Amino acid sequence: MHWLYLIFAIVSEVAGTTCMKLSEGFTKTIPSTLMWVFYGICFYFLTLTLKKVDVGIAYAIWSGVGTVLIATVGILYFREPVGVLKVAGIMAIIGGVIALNISEI
Repeated sequence: MHWLYLIFAIVSEVAGTTCMKLSEGFTKTIPSTLMWVFYGICFYFLTLTLKKVDVGIAYAIWSGVGTVLIATVGILYFREPVGVLKVAGIMAIIGGVIALNISEI
């Protein structure tokens, strides 16, 4: 169940960050409010995750997968530029998360 909590935490964090972008510097009420709601949900589920998963592993997965997902949202939804260096950076993050998980075996 703790891995499901981590997935909820990641998805909520990505939703919160997306709302942060949509809030345009807290000038839009609905995205600004949703940002706080999603981050609250995110940290609730991350806290539940940490009851069973080592903090280093949970945080690496949460931050790494969240970063990759929000970068993907930026590219696909916000039409942010994508290049070889950005893709290489995303791949490095994925590799780092995998390496941390393998090191625990």
